[in-house]
Amino acid sequence: MTPTTAAGPLRRMTARSRTEAHRTATPLELFFDLCFVVAVAQAGAQLVHALAEGHPVAGITGYLFVFWGVWWAWMNFTWFASAYDCDDVPYRIAVLLQICGVLVYAAGVPRAFVDNDWSVTLIGYVMMRVPLTAQWLRAALSEPAGPARRTAVRYAAGVALCQVAWATLLVAPEYLRHWLFLILVVAELLVPVVAERVHRTPWHPHHIEERYGLFTLIVLGETMSAATVAVQEALDESEALGELLPIAAGGVLIVFAAWWVYFAVPAHERLTGNRQAFQWGYGHFVIFGSAAAIGAGLEVAVEHAVGKAPISALAASAAVTVPAALFPFTVWLLHARHFKTGPAQQLVLPVAALATAACTFAGTWAVLAAGLVAAASVAVGVTLAERPGRPARGAVRPG
Repeated sequence: MTPTTAAGPLRRMTARSRTEAHRTATPLELFFDLCFVVAVAQAGAQLVHALAEGHPVAGITGYLFVFWGVWWAWMNFTWFASAYDCDDVPYRIAVLLQICGVLVYAAGVPRAFVDNDWSVTLIGYVMMRVPLTAQWLRAALSEPAGPARRTAVRYAAGVALCQVAWATLLVAPEYLRHWLFLILVVAELLVPVVAERVHRTPWHPHHIEERYGLFTLIVLGETMSAATVAVQEALDESEALGELLPIAAGGVLIVFAAWWVYFAVPAHERLTGNRQAFQWGYGHFVIFGSAAAIGAGLEVAVEHAVGKAPISALAASAAVTVPAALFPFTVWLLHARHFKTGPAQQLVLPVAALATAACTFAGTWAVLAAGLVAAASVAVGVTLAERPGRPARGAVRPG
Protein backbone atom coordinates (compact mmCIF):
# COMPACT_ATOMS: atom_id res chain seq x y z
CA MET A 1 0.00 0.00 0.00
CA THR A 2 1.49 3.30 -1.07
CA PRO A 3 0.20 6.57 0.41
CA THR A 4 -1.42 8.98 -2.01
CA THR A 5 -0.24 12.54 -2.44
CA ALA A 6 -3.49 13.81 -0.92
CA ALA A 7 -5.03 12.31 2.18
CA GLY A 8 -7.75 9.86 1.29
CA PRO A 9 -10.68 8.49 3.28
CA LEU A 10 -10.27 6.56 6.50
CA ARG A 11 -8.55 3.27 5.81
CA ARG A 12 -7.24 0.30 7.75
CA MET A 13 -3.78 0.88 9.16
CA THR A 14 -2.35 -2.41 7.99
CA ALA A 15 1.36 -3.10 7.92
CA ARG A 16 3.34 -2.05 4.88
CA SER A 17 5.65 -4.40 3.03
CA ARG A 18 9.36 -4.49 3.85
CA THR A 19 10.04 -5.14 0.17
CA GLU A 20 7.91 -2.27 -1.14
CA ALA A 21 9.60 -0.72 -4.17
CA HIS A 22 10.50 2.97 -4.40
CA ARG A 23 9.72 3.63 -0.73
CA THR A 24 10.73 7.20 0.03
CA ALA A 25 10.10 9.80 2.71
CA THR A 26 6.76 11.60 2.42
CA PRO A 27 6.27 15.39 2.50
CA LEU A 28 4.71 15.01 5.96
CA GLU A 29 7.81 13.22 7.23
CA LEU A 30 10.00 15.98 5.82
CA PHE A 31 7.80 18.59 7.49
CA PHE A 32 8.04 16.67 10.75
CA ASP A 33 11.84 16.67 10.54
CA LEU A 34 12.05 20.37 9.79
CA CYS A 35 9.93 21.20 12.83
CA PHE A 36 12.41 19.29 14.96
CA VAL A 37 15.05 21.84 13.93
CA VAL A 38 13.48 24.22 16.44
CA ALA A 39 14.06 21.84 19.34
CA VAL A 40 17.58 20.96 18.17
CA ALA A 41 18.43 24.66 17.87
CA GLN A 42 17.10 25.34 21.39
CA ALA A 43 19.22 22.53 22.85
CA GLY A 44 22.29 23.79 21.00
CA ALA A 45 21.75 27.38 22.12
CA GLN A 46 21.57 26.37 25.76
CA LEU A 47 24.75 24.30 25.38
CA VAL A 48 26.53 27.34 23.93
CA HIS A 49 25.53 29.49 26.89
CA ALA A 50 26.63 26.91 29.45
CA LEU A 51 30.00 26.23 27.81
CA ALA A 52 30.73 29.90 27.16
CA GLU A 53 30.04 30.70 30.82
CA GLY A 54 32.41 28.00 32.02
CA HIS A 55 29.91 25.36 33.15
CA PRO A 56 30.82 22.36 30.99
CA VAL A 57 29.52 19.60 33.28
CA ALA A 58 26.09 21.17 33.80
CA GLY A 59 25.95 22.20 30.15
CA ILE A 60 26.80 18.79 28.70
CA THR A 61 24.52 17.00 31.18
CA GLY A 62 21.59 19.28 30.40
CA TYR A 63 22.26 19.01 26.68
CA LEU A 64 22.27 15.22 26.74
CA PHE A 65 19.02 15.09 28.71
CA VAL A 66 17.21 17.60 26.50
CA PHE A 67 18.56 16.19 23.25
CA TRP A 68 17.55 12.69 24.28
CA GLY A 69 13.91 13.78 24.44
CA VAL A 70 14.14 15.27 20.94
CA TRP A 71 15.89 12.20 19.52
CA TRP A 72 13.61 9.64 21.14
CA ALA A 73 10.41 11.35 20.02
CA TRP A 74 11.79 11.50 16.49
CA MET A 75 12.83 7.83 16.66
CA ASN A 76 9.41 6.68 17.83
CA PHE A 77 7.61 8.44 14.99
CA THR A 78 10.12 7.39 12.33
CA TRP A 79 10.03 3.64 13.00
CA PHE A 80 6.25 3.62 13.41
CA ALA A 81 5.78 5.49 10.13
CA SER A 82 8.10 3.12 8.33
CA ALA A 83 5.84 0.23 9.30
CA TYR A 84 2.32 1.72 9.33
CA ASP A 85 2.16 5.04 7.44
CA CYS A 86 -1.27 5.00 5.74
CA ASP A 87 -1.34 8.77 5.04
CA ASP A 88 -5.08 9.26 5.57
CA VAL A 89 -6.74 12.14 7.41
CA PRO A 90 -6.58 10.69 10.98
CA TYR A 91 -2.93 9.74 10.47
CA ARG A 92 -2.03 13.22 9.28
CA ILE A 93 -3.88 14.90 12.14
CA ALA A 94 -2.06 12.67 14.64
CA VAL A 95 1.30 13.64 13.16
CA LEU A 96 0.43 17.35 13.17
CA LEU A 97 -0.50 17.04 16.84
CA GLN A 98 2.91 15.48 17.46
CA ILE A 99 4.50 18.46 15.71
CA CYS A 100 2.64 20.77 18.11
CA GLY A 101 4.15 18.76 20.93
CA VAL A 102 7.62 19.27 19.46
CA LEU A 103 7.13 23.04 19.44
CA VAL A 104 5.94 23.06 23.05
CA TYR A 105 8.86 20.83 24.04
CA ALA A 106 11.27 23.23 22.34
CA ALA A 107 9.71 26.19 24.17
CA GLY A 108 10.38 24.46 27.49
CA VAL A 109 14.01 23.60 26.78
CA PRO A 110 15.52 26.75 28.39
CA ARG A 111 13.61 26.14 31.65
CA ALA A 112 14.59 22.48 31.75
CA PHE A 113 18.19 23.30 30.91
CA VAL A 114 18.77 26.22 33.27
CA ASP A 115 16.27 25.79 36.10
CA ASN A 116 15.70 22.00 36.00
CA ASP A 117 12.02 22.83 35.44
CA TRP A 118 10.63 20.09 33.21
CA SER A 119 6.95 21.09 33.37
CA VAL A 120 6.70 22.66 29.89
CA THR A 121 8.86 20.01 28.23
CA LEU A 122 6.75 17.31 29.84
CA ILE A 123 3.56 18.87 28.47
CA GLY A 124 5.13 18.91 25.03
CA TYR A 125 6.23 15.30 25.46
CA VAL A 126 2.70 14.28 26.39
CA MET A 127 1.41 16.03 23.29
CA MET A 128 3.79 13.94 21.20
CA ARG A 129 3.20 10.63 22.95
CA VAL A 130 -0.59 10.56 23.24
CA PRO A 131 -1.09 10.67 19.44
CA LEU A 132 1.64 8.03 19.05
CA THR A 133 -0.15 5.75 21.52
CA ALA A 134 -3.38 6.25 19.58
CA GLN A 135 -1.57 5.37 16.37
CA TRP A 136 -0.33 2.09 17.85
CA LEU A 137 -3.81 1.26 19.12
CA ARG A 138 -5.23 1.97 15.68
CA ALA A 139 -2.61 -0.32 14.14
CA ALA A 140 -3.55 -3.03 16.64
CA LEU A 141 -7.24 -2.75 15.74
CA SER A 142 -6.40 -2.92 12.04
CA GLU A 143 -4.27 -6.05 12.36
CA PRO A 144 -5.91 -9.49 12.54
CA ALA A 145 -5.57 -11.35 15.82
CA GLY A 146 -2.04 -12.67 16.07
CA PRO A 147 1.59 -11.64 16.72
CA ALA A 148 1.36 -8.36 14.81
CA ARG A 149 -1.59 -7.17 16.88
CA ARG A 150 0.08 -8.19 20.12
CA THR A 151 3.22 -6.28 19.15
CA ALA A 152 1.22 -3.12 18.45
CA VAL A 153 -0.61 -3.47 21.78
CA ARG A 154 2.71 -3.88 23.60
CA TYR A 155 3.99 -0.72 21.98
CA ALA A 156 0.87 1.22 22.95
CA ALA A 157 1.01 -0.06 26.53
CA GLY A 158 4.74 0.59 26.85
CA VAL A 159 4.53 4.14 25.53
CA ALA A 160 1.54 4.92 27.76
CA LEU A 161 3.12 3.48 30.91
CA CYS A 162 6.36 5.34 30.32
CA GLN A 163 4.43 8.54 29.77
CA VAL A 164 2.65 8.14 33.09
CA ALA A 165 6.02 7.53 34.72
CA TRP A 166 7.42 10.74 33.19
CA ALA A 167 4.69 12.66 35.03
CA THR A 168 6.35 11.67 38.33
CA LEU A 169 9.19 14.04 37.48
CA LEU A 170 6.89 16.95 38.29
CA VAL A 171 6.31 15.80 41.86
CA ALA A 172 9.73 14.24 42.52
CA PRO A 173 12.28 16.15 44.63
CA GLU A 174 14.53 18.23 42.42
CA TYR A 175 17.70 16.41 43.50
CA LEU A 176 16.21 13.10 42.30
CA ARG A 177 15.00 14.22 38.89
CA HIS A 178 18.17 13.50 36.97
CA TRP A 179 18.40 9.99 38.43
CA LEU A 180 14.74 9.29 37.72
CA PHE A 181 15.32 10.60 34.22
CA LEU A 182 18.02 8.00 33.64
CA ILE A 183 15.76 5.20 34.92
CA LEU A 184 12.97 6.28 32.59
CA VAL A 185 15.39 6.48 29.67
CA VAL A 186 16.26 2.83 30.20
CA ALA A 187 12.56 1.96 30.41
CA GLU A 188 11.85 3.79 27.16
CA LEU A 189 14.71 2.03 25.37
CA LEU A 190 13.36 -1.33 26.50
CA VAL A 191 9.88 -0.78 25.06
CA PRO A 192 10.83 -1.69 21.46
CA VAL A 193 12.95 -4.60 22.65
CA VAL A 194 10.07 -6.08 24.64
CA ALA A 195 7.39 -5.23 22.07
CA GLU A 196 9.25 -6.90 19.20
CA ARG A 197 10.66 -9.92 20.99
CA VAL A 198 8.29 -12.28 19.14
CA HIS A 199 7.16 -10.35 16.06
CA ARG A 200 9.12 -7.70 14.15
CA THR A 201 7.28 -4.66 12.84
CA PRO A 202 7.68 -4.32 9.05
CA TRP A 203 9.97 -1.30 8.95
CA HIS A 204 11.55 -0.71 5.55
CA PRO A 205 15.41 -0.73 5.47
CA HIS A 206 15.76 1.73 2.56
CA HIS A 207 13.13 4.03 4.07
CA ILE A 208 14.79 3.97 7.50
CA GLU A 209 18.18 4.71 5.99
CA GLU A 210 16.75 7.67 4.10
CA ARG A 211 14.93 9.01 7.16
CA TYR A 212 18.08 8.89 9.28
CA GLY A 213 20.07 10.44 6.48
CA LEU A 214 17.61 13.30 6.13
CA PHE A 215 17.70 14.06 9.85
CA THR A 216 21.50 13.96 9.75
CA LEU A 217 21.40 16.53 6.96
CA ILE A 218 19.11 18.76 9.02
CA VAL A 219 21.41 18.61 12.03
CA LEU A 220 24.48 19.25 9.88
CA GLY A 221 22.61 22.19 8.38
CA GLU A 222 22.22 23.62 11.87
CA THR A 223 25.93 23.18 12.37
CA MET A 224 26.68 24.90 9.08
CA SER A 225 24.62 27.87 10.22
CA ALA A 226 26.99 28.16 13.19
CA ALA A 227 29.92 28.23 10.76
CA THR A 228 28.11 31.01 8.92
CA VAL A 229 27.88 32.93 12.19
CA ALA A 230 31.64 32.54 12.51
CA VAL A 231 32.15 34.01 9.05
CA GLN A 232 29.83 36.91 9.89
CA GLU A 233 31.68 37.56 13.11
CA ALA A 234 34.95 37.53 11.17
CA LEU A 235 33.64 40.27 8.90
CA ASP A 236 32.21 42.36 11.76
CA GLU A 237 35.12 41.98 14.19
CA SER A 238 38.02 43.06 12.02
CA GLU A 239 40.41 43.20 15.00
CA ALA A 240 39.89 39.46 15.55
CA LEU A 241 39.96 38.53 11.88
CA GLY A 242 43.11 36.45 12.21
CA GLU A 243 41.53 34.21 14.85
CA LEU A 244 38.02 33.99 13.42
CA LEU A 245 38.78 33.04 9.83
CA PRO A 246 40.58 29.80 10.83
CA ILE A 247 37.54 28.88 12.95
CA ALA A 248 35.20 29.49 10.04
CA ALA A 249 37.38 27.55 7.58
CA GLY A 250 37.89 24.68 9.99
CA GLY A 251 34.18 24.50 10.80
CA VAL A 252 33.24 24.28 7.14
CA LEU A 253 35.79 21.51 6.54
CA ILE A 254 34.50 19.55 9.55
CA VAL A 255 30.90 19.73 8.34
CA PHE A 256 31.82 18.82 4.76
CA ALA A 257 33.81 15.82 5.98
CA ALA A 258 31.02 14.74 8.32
CA TRP A 259 28.58 14.70 5.40
CA TRP A 260 31.00 12.73 3.23
CA VAL A 261 31.79 10.17 5.91
CA TYR A 262 28.17 9.57 6.88
CA PHE A 263 26.86 9.03 3.36
CA ALA A 264 29.83 7.01 2.14
CA VAL A 265 28.33 3.56 2.68
CA PRO A 266 24.92 1.94 2.00
CA ALA A 267 23.76 1.54 5.59
CA HIS A 268 20.53 -0.27 4.65
CA GLU A 269 22.56 -3.35 3.74
CA ARG A 270 23.32 -3.79 7.44
CA LEU A 271 19.69 -3.46 8.53
CA THR A 272 18.74 -7.10 8.09
CA GLY A 273 17.10 -7.69 11.47
CA ASN A 274 16.12 -6.12 14.76
CA ARG A 275 19.46 -6.79 16.41
CA GLN A 276 21.32 -4.72 13.83
CA ALA A 277 18.50 -2.17 13.68
CA PHE A 278 18.49 -1.53 17.45
CA GLN A 279 22.26 -1.06 17.55
CA TRP A 280 22.22 1.20 14.50
CA GLY A 281 19.15 3.18 15.50
CA TYR A 282 20.10 3.71 19.14
CA GLY A 283 23.70 4.52 18.23
CA HIS A 284 22.50 7.49 16.21
CA PHE A 285 21.89 9.33 19.46
CA VAL A 286 25.65 9.94 19.50
CA ILE A 287 25.76 10.79 15.78
CA PHE A 288 22.90 13.30 15.94
CA GLY A 289 24.01 14.71 19.29
CA SER A 290 27.65 15.17 18.26
CA ALA A 291 26.69 16.70 14.91
CA ALA A 292 24.55 19.32 16.65
CA ALA A 293 27.21 19.87 19.31
CA ILE A 294 29.80 20.71 16.64
CA GLY A 295 27.71 23.74 15.73
CA ALA A 296 27.40 24.77 19.37
CA GLY A 297 31.15 24.32 19.77
CA LEU A 298 31.86 26.56 16.79
CA GLU A 299 29.78 29.31 18.37
CA VAL A 300 31.68 28.90 21.64
CA ALA A 301 34.99 29.10 19.80
CA VAL A 302 33.88 32.30 18.07
CA GLU A 303 32.71 33.88 21.34
CA HIS A 304 36.06 33.02 22.93
CA ALA A 305 37.98 34.49 20.00
CA VAL A 306 36.18 37.85 20.31
CA GLY A 307 36.52 37.91 24.09
CA LYS A 308 32.89 37.22 24.96
CA ALA A 309 33.46 33.81 26.61
CA PRO A 310 35.55 33.90 29.82
CA ILE A 311 36.92 30.38 29.36
CA SER A 312 40.32 28.95 28.52
CA ALA A 313 41.50 28.39 24.94
CA LEU A 314 41.65 24.67 25.73
CA ALA A 315 37.98 24.59 26.75
CA ALA A 316 36.95 26.57 23.67
CA SER A 317 38.87 24.20 21.41
CA ALA A 318 37.46 21.10 23.11
CA ALA A 319 33.92 22.38 22.49
CA VAL A 320 34.57 21.74 18.79
CA THR A 321 37.15 18.95 18.68
CA VAL A 322 35.45 16.52 21.08
CA PRO A 323 32.13 16.24 19.17
CA ALA A 324 34.05 16.44 15.87
CA ALA A 325 35.99 13.36 16.98
CA LEU A 326 32.92 11.50 18.27
CA PHE A 327 31.05 11.84 14.98
CA PRO A 328 33.37 9.93 12.61
CA PHE A 329 34.24 7.33 15.23
CA THR A 330 30.57 6.55 15.86
CA VAL A 331 29.82 6.40 12.14
CA TRP A 332 32.69 3.94 11.75
CA LEU A 333 31.51 1.89 14.73
CA LEU A 334 27.89 1.67 13.59
CA HIS A 335 28.25 0.83 9.93
CA ALA A 336 31.31 2.11 8.04
CA ARG A 337 33.61 -0.61 9.41
CA HIS A 338 31.43 -3.30 7.86
CA PHE A 339 32.25 -1.98 4.38
CA LYS A 340 36.00 -1.59 4.77
CA THR A 341 38.60 -4.10 3.60
CA GLY A 342 42.06 -4.38 5.11
CA PRO A 343 43.58 -2.71 8.17
CA ALA A 344 44.47 0.50 6.31
CA GLN A 345 40.86 1.27 5.43
CA GLN A 346 39.64 0.21 8.85
CA LEU A 347 42.03 2.55 10.64
CA VAL A 348 41.22 5.74 8.71
CA LEU A 349 38.25 6.94 10.76
CA PRO A 350 39.43 5.79 14.23
CA VAL A 351 42.84 7.40 13.66
CA ALA A 352 41.17 10.55 12.34
CA ALA A 353 39.01 10.69 15.48
CA LEU A 354 42.09 10.45 17.71
CA ALA A 355 43.93 13.07 15.66
CA THR A 356 40.92 15.39 15.84
CA ALA A 357 40.80 15.04 19.61
CA ALA A 358 44.53 15.80 19.77
CA CYS A 359 43.90 19.05 17.91
CA THR A 360 42.37 20.34 21.13
CA PHE A 361 45.87 21.33 22.22
CA ALA A 362 46.61 23.36 19.07
CA GLY A 363 45.49 26.62 20.66
CA THR A 364 43.91 29.20 18.36
CA TRP A 365 44.50 26.89 15.39
CA ALA A 366 42.63 23.95 16.94
CA VAL A 367 39.46 24.22 14.83
CA LEU A 368 41.36 24.67 11.57
CA ALA A 369 43.64 21.77 12.46
CA ALA A 370 40.60 19.58 13.18
CA GLY A 371 39.09 20.61 9.85
CA LEU A 372 42.28 19.71 8.00
CA VAL A 373 42.38 16.33 9.75
CA ALA A 374 38.76 15.69 8.75
CA ALA A 375 39.46 16.64 5.13
CA ALA A 376 42.61 14.49 5.09
CA SER A 377 40.65 11.49 6.40
CA VAL A 378 38.22 11.80 3.50
CA ALA A 379 41.06 12.12 1.01
CA VAL A 380 42.84 9.07 2.41
CA GLY A 381 39.60 7.10 2.45
CA VAL A 382 38.91 7.91 -1.19
CA THR A 383 42.46 7.02 -2.18
CA LEU A 384 42.41 3.68 -0.39
CA ALA A 385 38.98 2.79 -1.77
CA GLU A 386 40.12 3.42 -5.33
CA ARG A 387 43.38 1.46 -5.11
CA PRO A 388 43.50 -1.31 -7.75
CA GLY A 389 42.73 -4.72 -6.32
CA ARG A 390 41.38 -3.32 -3.06
CA PRO A 391 37.67 -2.74 -3.66
CA ALA A 392 35.51 -1.78 -0.73
CA ARG A 393 31.76 -2.21 -0.95
CA GLY A 394 30.24 1.23 -0.75
CA ALA A 395 33.54 2.66 0.49
CA VAL A 396 33.19 6.20 -0.80
CA ARG A 397 30.73 7.04 -3.48
CA PRO A 398 31.41 10.11 -5.57
CA GLY A 399 29.18 13.15 -5.00
